[in-house]
Amino acid sequence: MAPLDFAAEWQRKKEQVEAALERYLPPEDAYPPLIHRAMRYSVLAGGKRLRPVLVLAAAEAVGGEAERVLPAACALEVLHTYTLVHDDLPAMDNDDLRRGRPTSHRVFGEAAAILAGDALLTLAFKLLTLCATEKGLPAAAVVRAIDEVADLAGSSGLIGGQVVDTLTTPDEMDGATLEYVHRHKTGALYRAAVRTGAILGGASEGELRALTAYADHLGLAFQIVDDILDVEGRTEVLGKTAGSDRRNRKQTYPVLYGLAAARERAAALGAQAVASLQDFGPRGAFLCGVVDFVLRREF
Repeated sequence: MAPLDFAAEWQRKKEQVEAALERYLPPEDAYPPLIHRAMRYSVLAGGKRLRPVLVLAAAEAVGGEAERVLPAACALEVLHTYTLVHDDLPAMDNDDLRRGRPTSHRVFGEAAAILAGDALLTLAFKLLTLCATEKGLPAAAVVRAIDEVADLAGSSGLIGGQVVDTLTTPDEMDGATLEYVHRHKTGALYRAAVRTGAILGGASEGELRALTAYADHLGLAFQIVDDILDVEGRTEVLGKTAGSDRRNRKQTYPVLYGLAAARERAAALGAQAVASLQDFGPRGAFLCGVVDFVLRREF
């Protein structure tokens, strides 16, 4: 078997997702056009597409077909984008730049940005249903995936992390609370992406447990690297305002533990993520490559 060309495979999956997003999003001129322009503006602004790529890769790792889980991959991306649109609002992080462009509320106004985020969240669940109605996957697996995403995107997952992050003062944010925020606000969508792909791909319960451990380690590692990049990165590379955590007096891993310790923790989590895939053999090669990408990324 030829060695995996990770960069080429990543690009192939990313292009597959981009084409599907273009197809699944409402057209700009659909009435009322303002909301559809706002939706497309944020989703099609680019980005790594890491979460949808993980949906495809997790499905393939358990013997599923990427094409059949493509609507779910797009669902995770539009869900992620909704969180960014709302996170950038003045009531949250009040950011002006996202993916190298002015944030949604700066272009369309706060009301339209809020509604665009709401519309994207709703669209995510519509897209998940297409795995059954369009792609012919078993209804029971699709219902289970919808249940997973709803839990992980809700108050016990992503929203719970956002609430704790928003309402906890810097003086109250200790290490345990920060890890809760990172594992929920960021990590929940990694868990949702990997578990959704695995469930729809036909994973056994053992495979699902291993992939869940992988996702949990990867999600926390990603956010720690994000914390580091906020300190060391440049705005023109990141595509968002560097130093925003410091400006907003946010507690992060580098602030609490220092940059060296933060890097060590991210590396250890990456090693744990790779170890979780040991029973997958070559089927886990791409997912191992994702870990390396996350640890080495500059944006």
